[in-house]
Amino acid sequence: MGSDNSFSLKSDEELQKLMLVELKAHNAPITLVEYNPIWPVLFKREASRIRSVLGNKVLRIEHVGSTSVPGLCAKPIIDMLLVVKNSTDEASYVPALEAAGYMLKIREPDWFEHRMFKGPDTDINLHVFSLGSSEIDRMLRFRDWLRTNETDREKYAQVKRNLAKKKWRHVQHYADAKTSIVQEIMERANRVK
Repeated sequence: MGSDNSFSLKSDEELQKLMLVELKAHNAPITLVEYNPIWPVLFKREASRIRSVLGNKVLRIEHVGSTSVPGLCAKPIIDMLLVVKNSTDEASYVPALEAAGYMLKIREPDWFEHRMFKGPDTDINLHVFSLGSSEIDRMLRFRDWLRTNETDREKYAQVKRNLAKKKWRHVQHYADAKTSIVQEIMERANRVK
């Protein structure tokens, strides 16, 4: 369970359509490191920076992804969730973020109108969604479940470690390969509401 290969890898062409910069191949295993207690500190610093440049346009900002779960191995990249009124209204937030050193890298109109920026100083992925997007609740539920459920946290870590050893053309392919374990864990988490 959780390790079947019932996912499809996006082609280079499909990935490039989402990218606002040139797609570069990874062609290597994924580097995972053990949990580092500095990660929440880095998140808080970046969250403050984003609040200072966007002000009341920040409806919510959260630390998500594996670096937000104590005890979980992760790629050493801080994933942040930024909720704005309307992620498609790029004029309302993109120029201010770019002036602060963030670079808009991905635009996914077919996936909850997701936008993704790379941060200026550290390894930051800033994921932007519109208020009311169901993906916001899903990301937070997954994070919160892994923070409190040691069995699923360990199971997820084991799948990540096994997948990370493989050579991946693109990091997104590694992320896609985790789909079945994420779905399996989310089914358990959703039963406990």
